[in-house]
Amino acid sequence: MSRHPETPASIAASVCPGLISGVISSPRGKGGEVGDGIPERIRIRRITGPKGTAFQLESLRGAQAFQENIDDAELEARLRDLLGSAYSRAEFMLTGETVQVLANRRGELTAIRKASPTGRKRPADADGAEDGHNLTKNYILPEGQPIPFLVDLGVMDAEGRVIRAKYDKFRQINRFLEFIADVVPDLTPEAGHEISIVDFGCGKSYLTFAVYQYLRVLRGLPVKIIGLDLKEDVIARCSLLAEKYGFEGLSFRQGDIAGFTPDTPPDMVISLHACDTATDLALAQALRWKSRVILSVPCCQHELNALLSRPAGDGQARDTLAGAFKFGIVRERLSALFTDVRRAEILESRGYRVQILEFIDMSHTPKNLLIRAVRRNDLEGENPSLDGRSVLGDFLGERLTLERQLELGRQLEHGSDDARVPGTD
Repeated sequence: MSRHPETPASIAASVCPGLISGVISSPRGKGGEVGDGIPERIRIRRITGPKGTAFQLESLRGAQAFQENIDDAELEARLRDLLGSAYSRAEFMLTGETVQVLANRRGELTAIRKASPTGRKRPADADGAEDGHNLTKNYILPEGQPIPFLVDLGVMDAEGRVIRAKYDKFRQINRFLEFIADVVPDLTPEAGHEISIVDFGCGKSYLTFAVYQYLRVLRGLPVKIIGLDLKEDVIARCSLLAEKYGFEGLSFRQGDIAGFTPDTPPDMVISLHACDTATDLALAQALRWKSRVILSVPCCQHELNALLSRPAGDGQARDTLAGAFKFGIVRERLSALFTDVRRAEILESRGYRVQILEFIDMSHTPKNLLIRAVRRNDLEGENPSLDGRSVLGDFLGERLTLERQLELGRQLEHGSDDARVPGTD
């Protein structure tokens, strides 16, 4: 690891060629105050388009996110303008190293560089040609370097080559780590505090191990991760692997989402492919704990579809969308989208900045939407709306399990005699 002062131009020139992802944060204005119109945070991600490699910039202003795609030259020019003068902090992940940039009150920059193996060329596809028109893809967990848990879980062979049948899983793991990389600044702990994470419905724990590998092994951050699942054999297998690798701070427990109580409220809650209302239970727990980050990939959103299939309801949706609802497959897909939008609205009402993003290409799985929620620091100490009612909710005329769970929590908090588990008599 090296640490030395640099100029915005020198950092921009060294970062751009190998940049995989980055976050620019801590906006500054006169006297160190946030400047008017300056995004609170800018996320950068390398993407591959029809014309080759480009960079996607996502600017966050309050609850809004604005995206644009730029080329290498424009990115370098932007970084020269932003580093030090407009922002006092940045973190970049490159092919082979991570770079942390800090600015003092005078705008002078210090770059902290740390070696980190991150990228290898992708293998040929089934036809022998490079996927992506011979473009090199940089992955956070690279191919060509054996990673023990990926070998044991059947994703890699002993030489670090990705098993062809598992390549979609390999891409999924790395895509999820890109989302984790984006929120690291929101999780960076204070001195003496470790990052606490709960993974609900961890299953075989491909992603649980990957998150540990990225945060603890590659980034060197203090973390405590708990994987929770109902299956006893799965938990036993994952526990043995964690012990085998010497992954201190990573543990697995058998149990359900609703009955789980951690030692301390987690900083981040992960819920991937929790079926139907299990996603709502995970989101409700995260909201009760006021977790700083929530990452959820919903699955099998049947609840609203079943409710809208009834002959009567309180909202106008059945009349207005009758032409669409009469086709079962259309009603099912609309219900899934409406469900995730309502979940996002409820999270926003509780003080989170929320995005619904594509997790992985639709050709690999139809369950490809990820809800990313980051608790807004500017709302700390306030009391956001607890019911999260909206025009869409009134239009649908139905309440989701998430809404009923939060209402139950409020009743229990205030000692209501009417408090009972939703759906029970």
